[in-house]
Amino acid sequence: MTHVTEHPLVQGGRSAALAAACVRGGVAAGLGLGALAVLAIAAWISSPFPDGGPHDVLHTVAGLWLLAHGVDLLRTDTLSDVPAPLGVVPLLLAALPVWLVHRAARDTLDPGAGGRNRPRPSPSGAIGAVAGGYLLVTAAVVLYSESGPLPADLVTAGLWPPAVVTGAAAAGAWTALGRPFPGPRWAVLPRAAGFGLVTLLAGGATAAAVPLVLRADRARDLFLVLAGEWSGRAAVLLLVLALLPNAAVWGAAYGLGPGFALGTGALATPLGLAGDPAVPPFPLLAAVPAEGRGTWLHWSAAAVPLVAAVLLGHRVGRSARTWSVRDTVLTALGAAGACAAAFTALAGAAGGPLGSGRLSAFGPVWWQAGAAAALWTVCAGVPTALGVRAWGRRSPRPKHAPAPVPTVPDPTEAEAETETETGEGAATGGKPSRMPSLKWVRLRDRDRGRARNRFRLRGRRSGAAQGTPEPGTDPYDGDPYDDLYGDPFGDTGYEPYDFLPAAWEPAAKPKPEPEPQPEQDPEGPGTA
Repeated sequence: MTHVTEHPLVQGGRSAALAAACVRGGVAAGLGLGALAVLAIAAWISSPFPDGGPHDVLHTVAGLWLLAHGVDLLRTDTLSDVPAPLGVVPLLLAALPVWLVHRAARDTLDPGAGGRNRPRPSPSGAIGAVAGGYLLVTAAVVLYSESGPLPADLVTAGLWPPAVVTGAAAAGAWTALGRPFPGPRWAVLPRAAGFGLVTLLAGGATAAAVPLVLRADRARDLFLVLAGEWSGRAAVLLLVLALLPNAAVWGAAYGLGPGFALGTGALATPLGLAGDPAVPPFPLLAAVPAEGRGTWLHWSAAAVPLVAAVLLGHRVGRSARTWSVRDTVLTALGAAGACAAAFTALAGAAGGPLGSGRLSAFGPVWWQAGAAAALWTVCAGVPTALGVRAWGRRSPRPKHAPAPVPTVPDPTEAEAETETETGEGAATGGKPSRMPSLKWVRLRDRDRGRARNRFRLRGRRSGAAQGTPEPGTDPYDGDPYDDLYGDPFGDTGYEPYDFLPAAWEPAAKPKPEPEPQPEQDPEGPGTA
């Protein structure tokens, strides 16, 4: 009975969880629209000479929100009455909807403070529900923008928002599940690719910031020309901040080699600026290189992709110490491909048309920038990964210590404070004698295999004597007394003390000399 009762509740809980996930997606879209609406309305209210009414402001907010998702807009209020496309996406503005979708999908699969009792949908169900709720609001905004000054291009509106929203929702679900990986190589691949991409963008930001600082006066003049009142300058400043990531992508594409287009027929590369550029008056564009051939400062931008590729390979090589060469190469190639694919998407979003005619091509060409990024990361990243792997797998060679040289003690300086066996200490008033004790020792020479008697002078000390032989060596090898008491007649088996008794042999008692007898008188006592 309990099982029958709980089964409908579980099914109903999952349905409610899917509905809640769809609502979360719609709320995420509404939060992004609300944030942009607050900024636009505040700028419109603070402007001393507002252009249009609230209806136009809301249409502008809808257009900017769609532009952040990669949708191309059409400007209808042009001098030639011909709609002009607008396809450059402010990347900092695009980070807001991506983060909101990511958070909505992550919170949908999060068990929460109550534990695992809260009903949750499956990961695929959460992704579909969150993306579905978000895209419903997107479709409504596309329809609303058609009646405003910035209508959306229907082709790009049906292509890019679903891809961006689904990818952000999938990343959020993956984060909620603990970022699982099928294997160690798959865990290294996105990290190495992200490390290389961040390095590439940081180097591109540096390449764009250096000339902008050198031309700060021109950038300030352009900023003051665009708007006269403080509300307009605040709007221009917000637009500059939203386009700062675009400048980093442009700088990275410049260092990669293909560069970026400044209108149709104009291309800026490290080798120089070719063609007649059509540069609008904007503060960030003050960093565009001047016409002519490039100098060493422009050529130094090529170090940006080289450093990014080397760091990518180094990250793979550190984790590949126990892998085979094939796995290392495949992982490095995968990381290089992922980095190149991510940069291709960023280059496509950072560039695009700014109008019709000569401004129809502005910024980096996405396929050229992506191909150059793949070439740099493969050519420099794969060898670096193999080199770091080989360096990490090396076995340290044992350090051969030099053989210790035994020191031969000087027999004339071998003095020690000790008591001799014959009792000299007692004879000197109880003080130990400093004279070394003499011993007769019969030793066997192991190297020559013959027995011989040696006379050794040993000084007993309280500690270790100087010249103590090393462990494992013959203590009598190289005896200084061999040369000192050698045979002068050339007999190698002769020792001068062979005829002397050893310490344990009793000394031979000397024969007593016969007492002299008195001489007898041959004549006898009676001859006197």
